[in-house]
Amino acid sequence: MLNSQIKDIGKIESWVLASRPKTLLAAFVPVIIGSSIAAHHNSFKPLAAAVALICSILIQIGTNFVNDLYDFLKGKDTHERLGPTRALASGLISVNEMKTGVIITFALTFLLGLYLVYLGGWLILLIGIFSIIAGIAYTAGPYPLAYNGLGDIFVFVFFGLIGTVGTYYVQTGSVQMIAVWASIPVGALITNILVINNYRDIEEDKSNGKNTLAVKLGPTFARLQYVVFMILSYSILFVVYFTYKQSYLVFLPFLSLPIALKLIKMIYSIKGKSLNNTLALTAKLSFIYGILFAAGILLW
Repeated sequence: MLNSQIKDIGKIESWVLASRPKTLLAAFVPVIIGSSIAAHHNSFKPLAAAVALICSILIQIGTNFVNDLYDFLKGKDTHERLGPTRALASGLISVNEMKTGVIITFALTFLLGLYLVYLGGWLILLIGIFSIIAGIAYTAGPYPLAYNGLGDIFVFVFFGLIGTVGTYYVQTGSVQMIAVWASIPVGALITNILVINNYRDIEEDKSNGKNTLAVKLGPTFARLQYVVFMILSYSILFVVYFTYKQSYLVFLPFLSLPIALKLIKMIYSIKGKSLNNTLALTAKLSFIYGILFAAGILLW
């Protein structure tokens, strides 16, 4: 039944599937937070924010395409995988088509990013180049990050610190500590999407020689990592309150705490394919938290 449904998927739907749309909400968060801080400092540039957002989404999509491609080429993806359907493993997209998709996605990212380079200078050029290289190196190259327990660091740094602070920088031309502090919960909550993914796939990845951090340190560590990142995300709000802005609006993200508590309960009570729902909700939490945090910043 599932195979017949997959065969009925058109080419456009196949590419949408390969982009992993349920996780793309995370790409919005660093741009929303960085832009809200820029707006608070009366330096908001709508066009710069829009281009930064498109580049953030494209980098995540390009990284997902590379991940789909090289997991397939290395024989890591099969029809028995616990995660959502993969486009290559299901025959929806060919290897050559995916390679072309990767090239087009990252080329478009680079071209659009030139506007940000115009605004921010050579530093933004370096960040853009390293972001694309890191997106490719996530699962490709001689030392793929995802296969050697470095995926978590990649996500935290590029989608948290660089994404948030970089968005602020291209609009203001400076770096402020508030942007750095704000990048920490952004990075932590987005990294938790990867933590859930790797926790779900521990046994599958172990048998395939994919040494994620969850494989290296075990399921207990993965669950603890997830909880610690949750605690860190909400604790940072107190740091912001006491060191930057003593306004109770700083704590608006606490409205999302019930979702965080639900997710923690889920990771300790369910396993296997059921964790796909946990992964999707984790992505939604990062977005909801980001919207609330941005709203608080704008209302200070």
